[in-house]
Amino acid sequence: MGSTGPGPARILMDIDTGIDDAWELVYLLSRPEIHIQAITCTAGNVGARQVALNSLALLELCGRPGIEVAMGAEVPLQIPLVTTEETHGPQGIGYAVLPLAQQEISSRHAVDVWIEEVRAHPGEITGLITGPLTNFALALRRDPELPRLLKGLVIMGGCFYYQGNTTPTAEWNVSVDPHAAKEVFAAYTGLPEHQLPVVCALETTERIEFCPDHVAELARIAGAAPEQVLPQQPEGMRSTSDNPLVAALSDSIRCYMEFHRLYDQGYIAHMHDAFAAAVAAGRTPYRTRLASVDVEVDSALLIGTTVADYRGLWGKAPNARIVVDNDPQQCFTELLNSIGTLARNLYGESKSTDTEPKTDSSLRRPGAGVSGTAR
Repeated sequence: MGSTGPGPARILMDIDTGIDDAWELVYLLSRPEIHIQAITCTAGNVGARQVALNSLALLELCGRPGIEVAMGAEVPLQIPLVTTEETHGPQGIGYAVLPLAQQEISSRHAVDVWIEEVRAHPGEITGLITGPLTNFALALRRDPELPRLLKGLVIMGGCFYYQGNTTPTAEWNVSVDPHAAKEVFAAYTGLPEHQLPVVCALETTERIEFCPDHVAELARIAGAAPEQVLPQQPEGMRSTSDNPLVAALSDSIRCYMEFHRLYDQGYIAHMHDAFAAAVAAGRTPYRTRLASVDVEVDSALLIGTTVADYRGLWGKAPNARIVVDNDPQQCFTELLNSIGTLARNLYGESKSTDTEPKTDSSLRRPGAGVSGTAR
C-alpha cells in the first residue's frame, strides 16, 4: 500500500500497559509527527481493564486526553491468563500512582477498532503491538485482509536462538498467548517483503538497557530538579521530583530495576516496548533479516518458543523481518531527548535540546519507517 503522504504518521497501538509500555506511550505522545489513531488494550502484564485505565491516566498526564482507548481480549485464545504483577507492580506501572482519568474507556471493542480504523485508512496505519497478540489474531479471523491494508506492522515479541525471559526458550508476550502469535505469523506467509511485520525480539530489545544515569539525564533534559534512582536506595522509594511526568516515569522504572536486580541482571531496566515504538516511528536505526517464523503450542516444555527459519529449510515463504541489529546509544538519546522535552514543555521551562544524534550509517536510518528492504 502507499504511504501516508503529507501529515502525521498514523500508529494504532495494541498494548498491555506495564512499565516499558508506559514509556512507549509517553514517547509516541512526545513525537509531534505521530498521530496515535487509537489504543487497544489486551490482558498481559495486568488485566485488560487495568491496562485501559493505565493508558487513560498516562494520556491525561501527558495532556493528550481524547485519544480512543478500547478494551479487547481479557483472556488468551486457548490457555489461562497469566499476568505479571510481580514484575510490573499491582497496577502494572511500578510504583507510579496516577490519578483516575476523566475520560472513559471506549464503547468499541478492540477488534472492531482494528478492523474499522484500518479499513477507513487503507495503506496509512502502522500497527504497533507490544503485548500479547490476542486482539490482532481475533481481528485477523474476522478480516484476513488486514495485513494487506496496513501500511506496516511492528511486533515486540519472541526470541530466536536466544534465552527467553519467561521460560528458557519463550519471551513473555508470546508465552501469554502462543496460539495468537502462531496465527498472526501464519497470516503473513507469502506476502510481499515490504508488508511483512518487523519483529523486535529479545536479542535486540534487551540491548535497550536503561540504568540510573538515564533517569538522571531525563530529569536534566526536562529541566527538573536532579532525580536519582540508585541501587543503594531503599526499595519502593518514591520520587520527589517537581515534574509530575518525570516523577511517574522514575517511580515506574525503579520498580523495574529492582525486579531485574532480583534476577541477577543488574540494577537496570530493559525497555523492550520503547525500542519497538521508536522503530514504528522511524526514529531509530535497525537492520532486519527475513525469516519464516512459527510458534510452538503443543509441547509443555517448549510452549511459546518462537522458531525462525532463516535458510528456507522448511520450504515456506518468509513471514517476518526480524530485527538483528540496532543502535542502543542512539535509541537512548532519542527516547530521553523526546520524552524529556515533552516533560519540560508540559511542566517546566522550555530549553533547546539537540534531538538528532548521529547514528551508524550501516543500520537503517531513522525516518525509514518499517517499509524499507530487509537486510
